[in-house]
Amino acid sequence: MDDSIGAFVPHGKFAIAGSGYGALVGRTFAAKDIIDVANYVTGCGNPDWLRTHEPALVTAPTIQRCLDAGAEFYGKTVTEELATGLTGENTHYGTPRNCNAPGRVPGGSSSGSAAAVAAGLVDFALGSDTGGSVRSPASFCGIYGIRPSHGRIPMAGVMPLAASLDVVGWFARDPDMLAAVGQVLLEGPPRDQTRGGFLVAADAFEQLDRATADALLGAVARVEELLGSASPVQVAGDDAPGQGLDSWALVARTLWGAESWAEHRDWIEAVQPKFGTGVAARFVARSQVSAADAVQAGVLREAISSHLNVMLDDGAIMALPSAPGIAPLIGGSDSDIDPFRAANEPLGAIAGLGRLPQIVLPMAEVDGVPLGLGLAARNGNDEILLELAMSLRDAGMVANVEIPQ
Repeated sequence: MDDSIGAFVPHGKFAIAGSGYGALVGRTFAAKDIIDVANYVTGCGNPDWLRTHEPALVTAPTIQRCLDAGAEFYGKTVTEELATGLTGENTHYGTPRNCNAPGRVPGGSSSGSAAAVAAGLVDFALGSDTGGSVRSPASFCGIYGIRPSHGRIPMAGVMPLAASLDVVGWFARDPDMLAAVGQVLLEGPPRDQTRGGFLVAADAFEQLDRATADALLGAVARVEELLGSASPVQVAGDDAPGQGLDSWALVARTLWGAESWAEHRDWIEAVQPKFGTGVAARFVARSQVSAADAVQAGVLREAISSHLNVMLDDGAIMALPSAPGIAPLIGGSDSDIDPFRAANEPLGAIAGLGRLPQIVLPMAEVDGVPLGLGLAARNGNDEILLELAMSLRDAGMVANVEIPQ
């Protein structure tokens, strides 16, 4: 197996043949090492987890469906520990190389999956997204990615982080591949069959520095050539529950903290695993979320979800930043990265709290470094986004991503 960029974990370098027939015949794929493959231990980015868990008994439906559709599995990819992180740097397994932004991080926590696709090691790869772990790597690596609607992809056999926010998403270098995987994985029919109006989340773009905002708004202008003029909206404005994106970020952080600590507390306290400093600090913070705060956050989340889905009814599409900026340089300290992480939280919270699908399109750059435009739709309208990506490509507004030479 070619892994010149460090995308695969050592225990994940194995291959499984596809069925030989189906929509994905001739295609290759990889999966983030939080997704089970029968007879192999899922490592979740941490050697202590790998040491203290048994091989999976059953292959997760997300991987099995791809195999059944004919794709060949090439192995398990690097993730930040317990799917926690933004940069993709793993203290135990290293940092996969971002071929489209040398010297910069590939993005986390689905770092290996995004890097493997960008480098052309596989045709597509599965990742997961709780607060942006597909969206940020797709943006940083200059490839296509999608966080699907919460509830449309089976989550059996996937390590939970925060189940009310977790989804399995995927990466590809072209929108046809992205859509083909969606046909295999997405459950149930789309809510709407046709595209509606075009919106721009003005308060989300106001969170960005000038260079990032200008680059992404230039991409929005190109999308307008196909969809028509976009209407600016305040997604977390005065009429929204929990007014303000910073308030929404706190709701997401509270849910994420309470659920992830409840999920992993027993193992952490029993094993005392060796975590990287940033991961360790985040789990300490999660342990301090009170039950009352979690309940209140859950109530507010439902109101936010309803608000966003009404806003996006009738096939509407909304432009969002997929990350607060270009990929940071490799090797930054926790204190260096924390402001970037804080800036990402309100952006990542929008689709997560709304249970929305959000696609990332490689349509911009700053100083020659990739930057992805996000487009979101209401829950259930993933297909509208996948079809729009193909339409934009066919109209010459976004291109297939070339494999670096």
